[in-house]
Amino acid sequence: MKVLVCDDSRVMRQIVVRTLRQAGFDGVDVVEATNGAEGLDVVAAERPDLVLSDWNMPELTGIDFLSHLRARGDATPFGFVTSEGSTEMRDRAAAAGALFLIAKPFDADTFAETLAGVL
Repeated sequence: MKVLVCDDSRVMRQIVVRTLRQAGFDGVDVVEATNGAEGLDVVAAERPDLVLSDWNMPELTGIDFLSHLRARGDATPFGFVTSEGSTEMRDRAAAAGALFLIAKPFDADTFAETLAGVL
């Protein structure tokens, strides 16, 4: 299994990877991208089994990243791990094809419960 963690913050990418490991997914290969535009390239090159993306990023936001993937026919499972989780954001994410939106604060239990059916 391979997971793409896409976030413009290096520290946040590290936190997401650490939480993923703490949730019991320590055998998962992780690749990283710093924004949605780079994420599109990484998805094409690495073919991850899941994308965990921030919502707010420079160049291409997370929701635009997801929209571009779906527009090119890519059905890679996609979820958001982000600082906000309003009802509007959750609705937009679901409408665009996201499987879930995990908002801060989150912990390993949240990751384990949310990702159990995905990974």
